[in-house]
Amino acid sequence: MPTFETCPRFTADLQHLTPAQRRRFRRVVLDAFVPDLRTGRQFRPGLRIKRVRCAPGVYELTWAGNGRATWQYGTERIRGAQHIIWRRIGTHDILTGP
Repeated sequence: MPTFETCPRFTADLQHLTPAQRRRFRRVVLDAFVPDLRTGRQFRPGLRIKRVRCAPGVYELTWAGNGRATWQYGTERIRGAQHIIWRRIGTHDILTGP
């Protein structure tokens, strides 16, 4: 099972989402993102994972029509398990800030 941590900005952003949006994000992560991490293959196209321009090592995940989350790989905490650092979450507008 992958491990994760959240940046303070992600935690603050998460509080601005509606309960339905938070549920949707959690469902996408648990039902698609985590299983794809476990296999080690490419992420499924529906997640629309791509690098964030001008932010080396940072990726964008689409969890709803206008729902985005940014993340990066961190140093493994458990041998053989990917470690994810969640950076931002919200609408497409999160991609315009740091």
